[in-house]
Amino acid sequence: MECGLCRLTPNSYRNLIAHVPFCQGTQFGQVETKRKISGISGRLKNMHLSISFLLVGSLAISIGACKKSTPATAAGDGADWTMYGRTNDEQRFSPLRQINEQNIGQLGLVWSRELGTTRGLEATPLVSNGVIYTTGEWSVAYALDAKNGKILWTFDPKVPRTHARTICCDVVNRGVALYHGKVYLGTLDGRLIALDAKSGNPVWDVVIAGQSKPYAITGAPRIVKGMVLIGNAGSEFGVRGYISAYDAESGKLVWRTYTVPGDPALGFESKALESAAKTWHGKWWVAGGGGTPWDAIVYDPELDLVYAGTGNGTAWYRELRSPGGGDNLYIASILALRASDGELVWHYQVTPGENWDYDATQPLMLADLKIDGTARKVIMQASKNGFFYVLDRQTGQFLSAKPFVKGVTWASGIDPKSGRPVESATARDGLNAVVVSPAPGGAHNWYPMAFDPTTGLVYVPAREGSSALHAPDKHWTSNITNWNRGEDAAYDGPLLAKFLSSPPMTGHLIAWNPVEQREVWSVSLPQVESGGVLATAGNLVFQGRSDGVFCAYRATDGKKLWEFNAGTGIMAPPVTYLLGGVQYITLMVGWGGAAGINNIPGSGPVTPGFGRILTFALGANARLEIPPFGHQGPPSPAIHMNATPATIHEGDILFTRHCFYCHGVGVVSSSGIPDLRYATAETHHQFESIVLGGAREQFGMPSFKDALTRDQVRAIQAYILSRAAAAAHPPSSKAP
Repeated sequence: MECGLCRLTPNSYRNLIAHVPFCQGTQFGQVETKRKISGISGRLKNMHLSISFLLVGSLAISIGACKKSTPATAAGDGADWTMYGRTNDEQRFSPLRQINEQNIGQLGLVWSRELGTTRGLEATPLVSNGVIYTTGEWSVAYALDAKNGKILWTFDPKVPRTHARTICCDVVNRGVALYHGKVYLGTLDGRLIALDAKSGNPVWDVVIAGQSKPYAITGAPRIVKGMVLIGNAGSEFGVRGYISAYDAESGKLVWRTYTVPGDPALGFESKALESAAKTWHGKWWVAGGGGTPWDAIVYDPELDLVYAGTGNGTAWYRELRSPGGGDNLYIASILALRASDGELVWHYQVTPGENWDYDATQPLMLADLKIDGTARKVIMQASKNGFFYVLDRQTGQFLSAKPFVKGVTWASGIDPKSGRPVESATARDGLNAVVVSPAPGGAHNWYPMAFDPTTGLVYVPAREGSSALHAPDKHWTSNITNWNRGEDAAYDGPLLAKFLSSPPMTGHLIAWNPVEQREVWSVSLPQVESGGVLATAGNLVFQGRSDGVFCAYRATDGKKLWEFNAGTGIMAPPVTYLLGGVQYITLMVGWGGAAGINNIPGSGPVTPGFGRILTFALGANARLEIPPFGHQGPPSPAIHMNATPATIHEGDILFTRHCFYCHGVGVVSSSGIPDLRYATAETHHQFESIVLGGAREQFGMPSFKDALTRDQVRAIQAYILSRAAAAAHPPSSKAP
C-alpha cells in the first residue's frame, strides 16, 4: 500500500502517524485532524484517523519516513535554508514534500512585504530559526520575521551612488551568508561586512577590492571552514579578478587567489600565474585582464576543494586584449582551489581565448552520478556559451559537454578527448564584425538552476536564438573610467541588417539529463527572461518569470500545475523551509538586472514595478495589493530642440556608448530606472547640470564630465527628444 501523495509505504502504524503531517498540508503546529487518507488502497481506503500531536515534535520522524536519501552535504532535514544553494552542493533541492503535485492547487499567499525598491532583486533569501535574511538594491540587508514578514532590522552600507557608473548590470546583490550568529554581506563598493544577526549592527567591515578601481561585489559570500569567501566583479571596466578568504570572526585576510596574471615586472603571486602568463600577449595588465569571479563559488567538504567560475577578459575581444592570441588563462574557467590556502589544484577553461563575453560564472553544482557504469564525483555547469558541462570534480577531467539550447554558432561541438571547443570559422574574423550565438547575455546566465536527485534531472532557465553583432573597435585603448569592453558602438556595416533580422529570442525552462546529455522536457515561456529555480521532493519545480508570473511545474514532465501573479517581474530563485511544522515558500520579486535595464528588443512581455518579498503556504489566501507603477499613455517631448539629423545620429551613438546600459536600448526603459522619453521640461532644462554636474548623483545618476563634452551632451539630449517624439507619434499603418 502506497500513499499517492508522497509515495510512502506505511509498513507500521507508527510510520502512518508520522506520515500524516506531510499529506494534510495543515498550517498550524497543534493539529486535531480527522481526515480520509487518500492514495492508500484496500482496507485502509475508508479508514478515518483521529490524531493529536505537535507537528514540530513529529518533524524528525515524518521527514525520515517520507524523504528519499539526500547527499551527505544536505543541511539536516530541510527545515531551514541557511546556505545559498541550501547545501554545499548547491543543488537547490529540498526534501520537503508537504507541498506536492497533488495539493499544489491549494498554495496561496501568506504575506507580502513591500520594500519600496524599483531596481532588480536577485537575492536568495536565507532562513534560520524563523528569521529571513536577504538583500535588496544598493546592497541593503534585511532581517524579517518569517511568520508575518515584519522587518526586524535593516542595514544600509551607504554605497556611494556614484558607483552606478562602474557597475555592469544594475545595483543588485544576490544575498548573504550566515555563520555563528553573524550575517555576511558583500557590497557594490567592494566591501565585505559582518553584521550581528540579532541586531543588524556591523561587527567588522573590510575593503576587499581597491576602491580607486572600478571593482564591485554583487555575489553572495560563502562560508568555508570558518572563512568567508567572496569574489568580485568589474571585468567590463578593466580590473584584475581574484577570490579572497577572510576569517569569519575577525575579518582578517587569510588568502587571496588572483585569476589572471598581472604585470610580469612585478613578479607572479604563484607558479600557476607564471604559467598562465605564457598564454597572454601584449600588455594585458594595463587593462587589468578581467576574469572576475563575480558569482559561482562552491565548496566540497569531502575533497576540501573550493570551486569558482571566472568571467570574461578585458577587453572582450582577444585581438584587443592579447594581440597574438592565446588561451588567456584563467578567464572563462572553472577553478578548483585548496580550501586552506587558495592554491590552484586544477582548472578547466570553458571558453579558451574567450571572445564573446562567455563568462564561466554561471552556477556550479556538485553531484555524484554514475557515468558509463562508474560512480563519479562531478561538477556541472550550464554555461553561458550554450554547452552543458560535466567534469570530474576531483581531477578536473572533462567528461562530457553538449549544447543544451538550439542555435549555438560559435562552436560546432566540444572535442571529447581534449575537452576543447571546436570553434566555428564564422565565430571570429580578427577585428572585423561577426554575428554569433549565443549573445553576451548567454544561453544561461546567473539565474540558479536546480537538480532533483529523484528524477536525475537538472532544471535550467535558458535562452535560445540569441545572437549578437560583435564589432571590435579597431581604435580601442584601455580606459578604466568607462566601459572597457572594446566594441564599436558606431558600427554600421552589412552584417547589421543580418543581425537585426535574426530570429527572435525565446525563453525556456529545460529539464536536462546530465548523464545522457539530453533534454527530457522543455517549457516554452512567453518571454525570454525567467528567474532562478527550486526543486522539491513534492515532484515540483518552481520558477518566476519576467512578466511577474510565479509558476510550479511537475518535475517529471514539465506540466504547469499552478501560477500566481506577483505583480512585478521575477529574477530571483525561490526557497522553501519549515516553520511550526508548515512548509513555506519565499521569493524576492523585483525586475531589473542586466536584462531589465538594457531592455533588449524582442525579449517579450516584462513587468517592471516595486520590489517585494512574498511567502506562500497551503491553504493561505492573503490578497496581494499591487501599487500602481509607471507612466500612463505615450511619452511626449517636453521641450523642442532644433537639432540636425547628424546631431541626432551622433547622440544615438553616444547614448549607446554611455547611457543604454541603464536607460535601455532606444531610450526604452523596462525597469525602475527612469524612461527618459518621459523626462519633464524641468529635467531637460537641468540636463547639462545632471549629466555633467552630477546634480542627481544621490539618486544614482553619476556625472560624466570626464567622458562627455557640452556639445556631446546636447547631442544625447536631442536623440532622447527624438525618441520621445517617435513614441508620441508612431507612424500610422497603411490599409492594405
